[in-house]
Amino acid sequence: MTSSEEFLKAVMGGDVAAVQGMLAQAPSLKNARTQSGVHAAVLAVYYGKRDVAEAILLHGPELSIHDAATLGDFGRVKQLVSQDPELVNSLSGDGFTPLGLAAFTGRLEIAEFLLAQGASVNFVSQDQNQFTALTGAVASGSAAIVKLLLMHGADPNHVYEGGQFSPLLAAAAEGKVGIVDLLIRHGARVNLKGKDGKSPLGLAREKGHAAVVEMLVNAGATE
Repeated sequence: MTSSEEFLKAVMGGDVAAVQGMLAQAPSLKNARTQSGVHAAVLAVYYGKRDVAEAILLHGPELSIHDAATLGDFGRVKQLVSQDPELVNSLSGDGFTPLGLAAFTGRLEIAEFLLAQGASVNFVSQDQNQFTALTGAVASGSAAIVKLLLMHGADPNHVYEGGQFSPLLAAAAEGKVGIVDLLIRHGARVNLKGKDGKSPLGLAREKGHAAVVEMLVNAGATE
């Protein structure tokens, strides 16, 4: 019999054929989780193996609100919230809220719903990285979710990853022009530096993002 550990290893490795074969032999593996409670399909998304996630979802696993928010199962999210409204601010096994997970995986419709149901927009993840929904949206490159969160009061100057980043620092370093513009227009401090002393302008110049450099300079940024 295939063990959960073997199955999760195949999931992380992106071996779709192996995952499908294991599920055929042991259907209960569709609900396999890591020791911290991360569902196998969510783990696949974390590792960028969306085809593996889809293969698991075809078997109809039982999803928590955190799983559903990550995987884009809006119907399941609504069902669970209707049963227990307090789930909107509950924590996953690895310390994230449904909103944070939806933002990180680009689930706009789910993020809108969770905010309407009272999700905390500035909740900080319970780990050393101190992520928020906004940092997740910036990482995923979803300008629509970044805008949504900012309009609901997300803090554009939150510092995370041990003081290394702010949303603007991250967006500038990655050349995300639309997101940089949104952050500036919603009060991001253009000269807020990371603990390494680098500014958004410095990072944009270092990475060769000319359009971001121009936008930051026009907003008053300096080295």
